[in-house]
Amino acid sequence: MDEEIRRLTEEAAERRKLVEKLETEFQKVIVGQEHLMKRMMSCLVNGGHLLVEGVPGLAKTLAIRTLSQILSVEYKRIQFTPDMLPADIRGTMIYNQAQGTFEAKKGPVFTNFVLADEVNRAPSKVQSALLEAMQEKTVTLGDQTWSLPDPFFVMATQNPIEQEGTYPLPEAQLDRFFMKVTIGYPSAAEEKRVMRRMAGTTVPEVRAAAKKEEIIELQKFVEKIYIDEKVYDYIVAIVAATRGFEKGYVRFGASPRASINFVRAAKAEAFFDGRGYVIPEDVKAVAYDILRHRVIVSFEAEAEGMTSESVIEKILNTVEIP
Repeated sequence: MDEEIRRLTEEAAERRKLVEKLETEFQKVIVGQEHLMKRMMSCLVNGGHLLVEGVPGLAKTLAIRTLSQILSVEYKRIQFTPDMLPADIRGTMIYNQAQGTFEAKKGPVFTNFVLADEVNRAPSKVQSALLEAMQEKTVTLGDQTWSLPDPFFVMATQNPIEQEGTYPLPEAQLDRFFMKVTIGYPSAAEEKRVMRRMAGTTVPEVRAAAKKEEIIELQKFVEKIYIDEKVYDYIVAIVAATRGFEKGYVRFGASPRASINFVRAAKAEAFFDGRGYVIPEDVKAVAYDILRHRVIVSFEAEAEGMTSESVIEKILNTVEIP
């Protein structure tokens, strides 16, 4: 086993060079946001999807568009609005009068990267159409079913400052997102760099640094990263603690999907660090992004100023590290 771990670590260090190239290109356009970039890559190498919450103007759209350019993949942006229909996401069947038959008109979800902008502005039936495509990676129109391209990555955004006219994602649907990231304002130094870089009429350009086939290869490699039984037990203990947290404070704990995603995210974290094996610190590093949208606190907890993040913090400080 030691020989296998050593081999995986050597391969991880070599494959990590590709991620470094992507980061270099990404930073030509995006100032800061290293955490967002890392989580986008974590979702990408695990075939998952990302929910991002942040105020307008923090380069969320620019981030996913830039990454799509670096990877030479197709990208589409969908602006969610209250009058949308599911067909606006997945497409519909249209009648061809000349042929006397119905033909499929594919929607914008048929692409590699999708930005679901302000996903909570559309009604639940539209959200469900997107989430079904995310989970199954297929779309059915009429009597035909199409597979979505590979890789397929959805980054959905939520605006936390406007609640009027929104349809919050149900807890069960939130669970479909691999991670949820919250992003804040840049530091003064970062904002100054943004001003210098973006205040002109010419936006910095990036070059393609990888092919989508290389991302698929990374996905296969990250699956192989070694994780010890004690780390599995540590993850199980954390997830179980969310379900048995202090009585009356948590309405719903994390699901088994959280446990699965914990393992996958921890493997990606180890890979980004150039290791072929997972350590407990990898688990702690991804804990907030894996659990923040899966731990639903009660109204009593909210009244006392508790949030899902404060619950996660308490659990991480309580569960024994192997």
